[in-house]
Amino acid sequence: MIAVVERVSEARVTVDGQAVGAINKGLLLLLGVARDDDESDLDYVVRKTANLRIFSKNGKMSQSVKDIGGSVLVVSQFTLLGDARKGHRPDFGGAAQAEHALRLYEACIEAFRSEGIHTECGKFGADMSVESCGDGPVTILLNSKRSF
Repeated sequence: MIAVVERVSEARVTVDGQAVGAINKGLLLLLGVARDDDESDLDYVVRKTANLRIFSKNGKMSQSVKDIGGSVLVVSQFTLLGDARKGHRPDFGGAAQAEHALRLYEACIEAFRSEGIHTECGKFGADMSVESCGDGPVTILLNSKRSF
């Protein structure tokens, strides 16, 4: 599972011109589900994201989204699994099939909510417009399969 976590002052997702999810201060989470991902990958991404100390207090990044009472906006983005090492067209063969990805995407949203974090989401499989106002900027890449 790959996630791009962006600290934002606000973010929103629209589908066909209609807002489907919006947050103020918090995290925008772009989530890519791989074909071999399971609940352990999901647990890693949720635990890491919820507890990342990337919000500043007294000039230090020492607080998590939970600490500041922030929100999370989760957006499914299978293109994070695009392998562009060969040629010029990404290969999406590593991305999960829609049914599997949807199950883990929905579980991700529920996991954040069960942590007590206000969570909004995009619309799985839709052509979405994502707007964010990066705060910092602070952007973290998480990959449940490897460490950097």
